[in-house]
Amino acid sequence: MRDAISPVRRVWLTGLVALLLTGCVQLSESEEQRLREAELTARSLMAAWERADQALIEDLFWPEATYDDFPNQHTYQGIQEIIGYVDAMHAWADNVYMNVGKVHVTTNGAVIEWVFSAIQARPMGAVTIGTGAEVVTNGVTVIELEGDRIIRAADYADTTPMMLQVGGRIELPGGEVLELGGVTAR
Repeated sequence: MRDAISPVRRVWLTGLVALLLTGCVQLSESEEQRLREAELTARSLMAAWERADQALIEDLFWPEATYDDFPNQHTYQGIQEIIGYVDAMHAWADNVYMNVGKVHVTTNGAVIEWVFSAIQARPMGAVTIGTGAEVVTNGVTVIELEGDRIIRAADYADTTPMMLQVGGRIELPGGEVLELGGVTAR
């Protein structure tokens, strides 16, 4: 009876399998490196936010990148608008701190969980005075990488707690008012 695989084919197939396995190991190492780089980019973005580091923002983003600010329903296009977005927060806030929690990475992006805190020292949108109040809110930033730079970022956060923390109120239909202490009847 003849062997199903000849010795020459067996050597050839063994070599092919070894080559494929070696290629997978190298790809895995490459993917691990991309994951490490994605996490570094994500954490660097949060550091740039905390320090309003314009040079770092320029290094992290592609010139044509977009940054979606979903809480305020605005999209910033290009490096200068993205820098303006970061600077706008620092225009009203002192002692800015971005506490980065978990960073969930892929080879082409990341989701960054964070807690933001600052002192509202100057006017902030509809709040026309600096209250000196500490504001704290949590959210996530999603980044998409193209190569080693960010092509798109998006912030998701509930900014209502910040407005309440600086003394704002929300009047609800039916006469109830939402304030920092809870909901009260009118």
